Amino acid sequence: MTKIISANLNGIRSAAKKGFFEWFEKEAADFVCVQELKAQAADMTPDFLTPHGYHGHFHYAEKKGYSGAGVYSRSKPDAVHIGFGSPEFDAEGRYVRCDFGNLSVISVYCPSGSSSPERQEAKFRFMELFMPHLAGLIAEGRELVICGDWNIAHKEIDLKNWKSNQKNSGFLPEERAWMTSLFDDVGWVDVYRQLHPETTGDAYTWWSNRGQAWANNVGWRIDYHVATKGIAGTAQSASIYKEQRFSDHAPLIINYA
Repeated sequence: MTKIISANLNGIRSAAKKGFFEWFEKEAADFVCVQELKAQAADMTPDFLTPHGYHGHFHYAEKKGYSGAGVYSRSKPDAVHIGFGSPEFDAEGRYVRCDFGNLSVISVYCPSGSSSPERQEAKFRFMELFMPHLAGLIAEGRELVICGDWNIAHKEIDLKNWKSNQKNSGFLPEERAWMTSLFDDVGWVDVYRQLHPETTGDAYTWWSNRGQAWANNVGWRIDYHVATKGIAGTAQSASIYKEQRFSDHAPLIINYA
């Protein structure tokens, strides 16, 4: 069994204070993909870099206190790739790929467009650049699992208030069509949905800090495991951990054979 966790931390230092690394140890996963570190290399303590003997590899944003992604693994990777070849978005610290034999595990933090029209335009640029990269990964013929915060709810069942969010970043028609193309045309698999095709409220992974979103479960499913068909077909179980709150996201845990 291979256990892979994806967790947007909304600040690694903040998540650590809330018990993330104690939980991390108990989960005993093979791989833990993290996003939104909000830290630079100088901020990373040994407890963050190699917690509980894991190997950690990270992509830091040039801007302080912003973005960042990482992959923790029990075993040392054969190769590590930082960034996906876009000067604009690699400067934002969004992509780490680690190779282990015929398996690659990738942590990605896709941009949000909710803060301004300019950031939405940046998000569209990212999508345009990232899709050919994703097609190229499929063409490698390896087994891959891409874990991360994609900042898009794909379908109506993926967020509570879909009707009122149709003109909002994260549920725009262009974003949803992009996700559909990713699965239907390029050939990736939404692993959680493969296991739970009808689940609504229990599927959410992010809740706004505004209002009573968490208390009322007004959530969005924007964190995914996106995998090649081979390893996706071995997925045994998926769960979203909500007993403790480490950030405004909840960790997504999937066990593969």
